[in-house]
Amino acid sequence: MQRTILVIGTYDTKNDELGYICERINALGGAVLAMDVSVLGERGLPVDISKHEVAAAAGSSITEAAASGEENEAMQIMARGAATLAARLHAEGRIDGMIALGGTMGTDLALDCAQALPLGVPKYIVSTVAFSALIPAERLAPDIQMILWAGGLYGLNSICRSSLSQAAGAVLGAARAVERPDSDRPVIGMTSLGSSCLKYMKHLKAPLEERGFEVAVFHATGMGGMAFEALAREGYFAAVLDLALPELANLMVGSVASAGPERLRGAGARGVPQIVAPGCTDLIDFAGWQTIPPEYADRPFHAHNRLIVSTGLTGDERRALMRDIAGRLEAARGPVHFMLPLGGVEEWDQEGQPAHDPEGLAAMIDEARTALGPSVTLHEVDCHINDPAFSDAVLAVLDGWIASGVVRAK
Repeated sequence: MQRTILVIGTYDTKNDELGYICERINALGGAVLAMDVSVLGERGLPVDISKHEVAAAAGSSITEAAASGEENEAMQIMARGAATLAARLHAEGRIDGMIALGGTMGTDLALDCAQALPLGVPKYIVSTVAFSALIPAERLAPDIQMILWAGGLYGLNSICRSSLSQAAGAVLGAARAVERPDSDRPVIGMTSLGSSCLKYMKHLKAPLEERGFEVAVFHATGMGGMAFEALAREGYFAAVLDLALPELANLMVGSVASAGPERLRGAGARGVPQIVAPGCTDLIDFAGWQTIPPEYADRPFHAHNRLIVSTGLTGDERRALMRDIAGRLEAARGPVHFMLPLGGVEEWDQEGQPAHDPEGLAAMIDEARTALGPSVTLHEVDCHINDPAFSDAVLAVLDGWIASGVVRAK
């Protein structure tokens, strides 16, 4: 089971460290394809893909990159080329995973390379800023792995060898062990939060499987939404049930618990049929360590755990969010049905619960009726989102698509 790992880095300044990674992969029975992304210096080791090839893949040249006079601009040229080549090498079946090494500059480039590869392709970054707050969530590939490059900023030593050897073994082991996403049944992609908050996945999973689908439920807390969007853009789903959209509320208010600006666009751009609902669009989730913006600091907060604290949106904010949702859905190239539960959008907004806000719910409902355009079919469902009747209404829409041939079940 020999696997080939793409090893990316600046072979002019990190020759010894990259060479050590290549040696470890080879010693473990793997093969290496070495890519040099340096600009000014000359490589120390032979490489398979030169810096000139990388720059050319970006539609530029090393001469142009060096002449820019700005290291950021030069490395962005190399990042574009490296990401293009990584995707091409994988499409051609020449690599089974990637590993990159760097400080902030190399990490910046490596993040683009990782995002260029599909979910299921092992992607490791050995970085001096692994897991750092410097890295925004939207730059992270859904299944990326990062390992701190401890004590290795300049030269090899026993401490950094520990990090580098672990990373070499991890990426090769992952390439050997991975079962790539390749279902023999059409896949339904669904978004939700935990079942104490949103219960429809309990009602929907078995009926969807009975109809011949495989069901993949994504946790809509940032990275889950990013993974969902990545697969939707690739056309991996037969249809999506995008029923939880708190990541858009978080994006609107500046919380780091978002899935980035492309949330609720992937399926639409691909033309994948979408059933969408405003699950949990009454809440904001801030990271437990995040400084709360002043305009929200005087609101009552609930500490879900040490990672997440939550508060609510006002009626006007829910209107603004609904307009944003409507705009994203209007751009869709495939059919869109918007399910509007008139009784509430998450467990704790019901009467007697801490998030009960009938005026805010009424504002959201009114805005949905106004903002959603003619290309989106609006279904008002006279129940709470967690009631079985809501799930039955979702299934009725899907069954109509199956009957008309819009969606194929096995």
